[in-house]
Amino acid sequence: MPRNILDEARIHPAIRDRIAGYNTDIVREVEAAVASNDIVVVGMRQNPFPKKARRLLDAAGLAYKYLEYGSYLSDWRRRSALKMWTGWPTFPMVFVKGVLVGGAADIGRLIARGEPGGKAAGRGPA
Repeated sequence: MPRNILDEARIHPAIRDRIAGYNTDIVREVEAAVASNDIVVVGMRQNPFPKKARRLLDAAGLAYKYLEYGSYLSDWRRRSALKMWTGWPTFPMVFVKGVLVGGAADIGRLIARGEPGGKAAGRGPA
């Protein structure tokens, strides 16, 4: 699935480093969590959908790591780096075994089909 991303040749050299370094700390933090946890939920305060994803995982007895970045009124610039990195436009962002599976409704469908988890996933929140 190729994603439409502006080719580097069409970005002026004077701003390439700024683009490459845009809020990379938050992306590195999520990458590290995804690498060390079977299930990761990335969310924000005041948004009911990360809570819904967590409730679904709790009800299924699946362990997960939860990362929360700000609210509707704060940290939106930092969160935009995650949206640009993943291509996923909303929160939560749910990763299972290193793969972005979508949001709350998507993890709900996977749980209903018995897909996420397995022996390595463990039980309860991390």
